[in-house]
Amino acid sequence: MSSLAAERRLEGHAETLPTSGSDDASVRLLGTCKRFGAVTALEDATISVRRGELMSLLGPSGCGKTTLLNLVAGFLAADSGQIEIDGERVNDIPTYKREIGMMFQNYALFPHMSIAENVGYGLRMRGIAKPDLKRRVAEALALVRLTGVEDRRPHQLSGGQQQRVALARALVISPRVLLLDEPFSALDRNLRASMQIEIKEIQRQLGVTTIFVTHDQGEALSLSDRIAVMFEGRIRQVGTPDEIYRRPADRFVASFVGDVNVLRARLDSVDGGLAAVTLGRARISVSREPLTRVRPGDRVDLFVRPEQVRFAQAGEPIAVEGTVAAHIYQGDHVNLYVDAPEVCASRLLVRSLEPDAITRWPIGARVGVSIVGTGAIAFEAEPDQRGGEPRSG
Repeated sequence: MSSLAAERRLEGHAETLPTSGSDDASVRLLGTCKRFGAVTALEDATISVRRGELMSLLGPSGCGKTTLLNLVAGFLAADSGQIEIDGERVNDIPTYKREIGMMFQNYALFPHMSIAENVGYGLRMRGIAKPDLKRRVAEALALVRLTGVEDRRPHQLSGGQQQRVALARALVISPRVLLLDEPFSALDRNLRASMQIEIKEIQRQLGVTTIFVTHDQGEALSLSDRIAVMFEGRIRQVGTPDEIYRRPADRFVASFVGDVNVLRARLDSVDGGLAAVTLGRARISVSREPLTRVRPGDRVDLFVRPEQVRFAQAGEPIAVEGTVAAHIYQGDHVNLYVDAPEVCASRLLVRSLEPDAITRWPIGARVGVSIVGTGAIAFEAEPDQRGGEPRSG
């Protein structure tokens, strides 16, 4: 283990000592708000980021995730609420005293400095002695696999290498918290996937608490220990990737994270914590919790993932009947889109692993679709659907 990693591990051990209100939270926001004139960018944000975890802030543009990140960094001041790092209130502590490592979306490297000078900038500002500075810069570059580029300038490196330099600069100061603001957005798909793996491995090796901003749901699901889904300045749900994907707290989370079909169904019955929903000739078991205001006979919206639907096999109850409208070949699977306007406002997505799916179910074919497994979830129908017959698409 490098001494940089060892230093972080030792610091992490020291950080487990009790702090005021400590519950293993490294970063905590309590009722934090931020407004820009008449616009509320962040409303009553309360969240705890545990020591050593990678927490992603996920949501569409303008949802408040970068505002939250900048409040933790100290680049913005909260209008109300509290921000804590390791149990210490930091609302009035300037950025340079918060021991934050920040990796910006555009990397923000100094073009006139060498790579070594870029990485060591934060250490020089802290007055670290030259021998120690040189050693720590070398360790940070080794950590990101860039040994040997110390004397180059940023323009002489590829985009992926520049990203590694920015990461080394953020880590070399042994930050209490690492903040990543959409760091992969400028990279092509293959390089993005490679860097995701590298950053996750480095984050685990060092055990540094990390907050990662992204609008890419796949990125958040693959990288995160937990995810905070945000929309319109509010945190809608915090949970593990599996919890967010399989047990969304509301309609927005269910529709934003992953592909999903929204089907018009009807609540049939309630039994304790479970409810039964009818769709076509199928009866589907769902959680009762999102349906507390719905009574048997009322319309509901059934959210079903593509992997939970398939073309009906002999003897299976058919939930939806429709016509195949389009195919999209994806290599290891085929996405088939089915027109079923009586129950689905948009086309129903069926994800098939059958190698002959395109020829087996050609465009124009009439098909029956069944729902498999127990992962479907139902919510109250939107206002224009309650109590009435299904709309045509």
